Amino acid sequence: MSHIRLARISLLLAAIGLNAAPAILGMAPVQAAEEKKPEAPKDAVRPEIYKLIDPAQTKPLLDAKNYTEFQSRIDQAAAMPNLTPYETFVLNQLRVQLGQASGNQQMAVDGLIAMVESGRVPQDSKLRFIDAIGSIYYSSLKDFDKAIKWFERYGEESGDKNKQRQFIVRAYFLKNDFATAKTEALKDIAAAKAANVAPPKDELNLLGNVGIKTKDTELYLQAVEELTRYYPTEDYWNDLLNRTRGKKTYNNRLDLDLVRLKAVTVPSKMEPEDYAEQAELAVLGGFFTEAKIAMDKGYPNGIPAGKDKVALQKIRDSANKGAADDAKNIDSGIPAAQKSKDGVGLVNLGFNYVTLGQFDKGVDLMKQGIAKGVAKNPDDAKLRLGYALALAGKKDEAVEALKPLATGTDPRADLARYWIMYVTGPKTAAPEAK
Repeated sequence: MSHIRLARISLLLAAIGLNAAPAILGMAPVQAAEEKKPEAPKDAVRPEIYKLIDPAQTKPLLDAKNYTEFQSRIDQAAAMPNLTPYETFVLNQLRVQLGQASGNQQMAVDGLIAMVESGRVPQDSKLRFIDAIGSIYYSSLKDFDKAIKWFERYGEESGDKNKQRQFIVRAYFLKNDFATAKTEALKDIAAAKAANVAPPKDELNLLGNVGIKTKDTELYLQAVEELTRYYPTEDYWNDLLNRTRGKKTYNNRLDLDLVRLKAVTVPSKMEPEDYAEQAELAVLGGFFTEAKIAMDKGYPNGIPAGKDKVALQKIRDSANKGAADDAKNIDSGIPAAQKSKDGVGLVNLGFNYVTLGQFDKGVDLMKQGIAKGVAKNPDDAKLRLGYALALAGKKDEAVEALKPLATGTDPRADLARYWIMYVTGPKTAAPEAK
């Protein structure tokens, strides 16, 4: 979660002249004896108060970090009888200055609130002060209920309800109201997607953190999927695929399909064990060239000594033998596959051609097989055709093939969505909050 931009109070003070000297009663120049005495300004402080808060005396106190004396002068002035609204306003300015300088954020925020409620602050500066109050409650005082209140007030008075929206949702999370944080985050994510804008990364991370805090694994996986869709990295892809495999609805028959996607999306995180798994599953499925490629990537310098050496060598030997045979005789399998009543043989044979780099021929055979009909798990064959098209560089056709499979909650739908995400690439991302 990115850090919040805490409003710089000193700039806000300067914006409406809070560091300037206040007007003082009785200081107007005398013109002539016969002239009418000028009317005292309405916004002015009495000389006895000005003597205590004269910037010529108070500024050096702040510069010297003599906060005790500065506070004493404010207290003495505040104890004067019959303070006018303007005198009270000026003293609150000084409290903000002192709170800012000394790190007393409660004093600073109390002073700002009093100034906002005084009716003396121009509207544009008032909005900046309201923003600052919310930021202080959020970042410094960790009073998230009040932060929400002031951020929402900023939205109401400014008409801009988006500026502090992410911080409102975070505040719910930070005060452990995870149900509201989830509801509000999902609302924002849905609105962003409806507007064809990438949801903010921070809000997607927050949704994932809600899933962690509430032990809601489905919510966490939903957040990781959205992060992978809009802000793809190998870390997100790796987390997404590993956790998809751990879903209750996941079926092991899709292990090879998943590791194929993993090999494409997170190549730098593929360990020798991952390639060995891909090779073993590919050998079992009759995809010997794929198995050979996987073993060559996982063990380019040979299989090391260890308890698994015999098993790994067996996989490699089977892969090498089968791949060599395919290279010579794969075409001879086409007539038998075409005569079969079940199209699964054509689908598998076609994917073998894809692994050999003969994409057009492979895709055509897979389409023939699907058209003939696959008796068992026919949508699995369609999934494999979809990502075979992706591997062949036929992106638009791949998306069209995968779209009908991408709805629902079964793991095949998950993999279809993920392949579409991989093929289409990330959406344009919204700027992150500063």
